[in-house]
Amino acid sequence: MTGSTQPVSRLAAPHPGGHGGDGWKLAAALGIDARQVLDLSASLNPVAPDPVPVVAAHLGAVRSYPDPARAEAALAECMGIDRDRLVLTNGGAEAIALVAQWRPEGWVDDPEFSLYRRHLGRIRAGAPRWRSNPHNPTGLLAPVGETAAVWDEAFWPLATGSWTRGDPGATVVGSLTKLLACPGLRLGYVLCPDADTASAIRARRPGWSVNGPAAAALPDLLAPVDLAAWSKAVSDLRRDLDSVLRAAGYRPRASDANWLLVDAPGLRDRLARAAICVRDCTSFGLAATVRIAVPGPDGLARLEAAL
Repeated sequence: MTGSTQPVSRLAAPHPGGHGGDGWKLAAALGIDARQVLDLSASLNPVAPDPVPVVAAHLGAVRSYPDPARAEAALAECMGIDRDRLVLTNGGAEAIALVAQWRPEGWVDDPEFSLYRRHLGRIRAGAPRWRSNPHNPTGLLAPVGETAAVWDEAFWPLATGSWTRGDPGATVVGSLTKLLACPGLRLGYVLCPDADTASAIRARRPGWSVNGPAAAALPDLLAPVDLAAWSKAVSDLRRDLDSVLRAAGYRPRASDANWLLVDAPGLRDRLARAAICVRDCTSFGLAATVRIAVPGPDGLARLEAAL
């Protein structure tokens, strides 16, 4: 791996960011092209079709100011919900920020995804509760009777094969970048309990928040979506990942999501030497734990060889 500043046998993984997707940092540390890194830190859908050709067909949209109306309508139809309840956003991160602007006081149980605390104006016990489902980082689905004011369902479709749990009165934030494996495109949404809430959220969305190529490409990106088949494939691949990790002497925790947690100090550095990036869970308060995204078959073989 030409260009490394230290022997690969001693290389430590770069300092992690707070979200994952750190493969480019590892590539820089190893002196290799980022495409040579197996990035299992971002937990993207391993069976999603390649979005690049679809987006490439819509690059002409950069010549016009974007209008998300057609993309919003396509997503609402795909989800089977009223269009006036849906707000398309610049990724799940903006969906979280917009809901936190609308409802700035909330409660977050730890460990939990860090963006809720970052964007909420005040954290107060008894305030409207924010909850990821499946839970991030554990990957476990919430029990049927558990309630929250705001559900983050970024990984719900891959865990369940359906678009949303559909709790009456709850607000949902979601991430198409995870489902469609296109984090650079930035596509997310807020599913509101009613049209008035959606109007209030939409009024807080910056102008042209959703870029032109993303808005133009989304209807075509949604066309091949098969949540039931994708969820089944992810479940099978997760089982394979569990077997590979156990064969290597690790004990991954149970998960319903497209990742597994492993309590394994030093594993992140060890895999970094093989150009494999996994998620450091320090931002969740789990310093000795890594989150490993479910890879496709080729990635699983590469991980097995590295272990």
